[in-house]
Amino acid sequence: MTVLAIAAACLIDAQGRLLLVRKRGTQAFMLPGGKREPGETALAALLRELLEELNLALPSEAFTVLGQFHAPAANEPDTWIDADIFIAPLNQSVAAAAELEELAWLDLHAPERDDLAPLLRLHVLPRLLAQHVNAVPAG
Repeated sequence: MTVLAIAAACLIDAQGRLLLVRKRGTQAFMLPGGKREPGETALAALLRELLEELNLALPSEAFTVLGQFHAPAANEPDTWIDADIFIAPLNQSVAAAAELEELAWLDLHAPERDDLAPLLRLHVLPRLLAQHVNAVPAG
């Protein structure tokens, strides 16, 4: 079995919605982010991936750690991910770039969708809800 080290972000808008992305040719929605390069820190990987995928440049100070999680990969068979997850407010528009095909906003209090990646379903959403995250204050 393969294990991939990734970094991803919970980007939450002023309405308390979570930004989700879907990669081209896949079905599952997931958090923006991606695989870490050799020697790259989780935060450096996240900043690089957000710039590549969303044309989004946020300062490292905007992010706080949500946690580290282990889950099956959504799009790669026989693969698990070790994920460093961060959280930050999103107060600007973003657009899908690179390998992203679609963006979606998830109301954290809406009924669970069946098209979410395992990392989101099993770990991230329960942690966000347990912390009663409705919105992340700017700043």
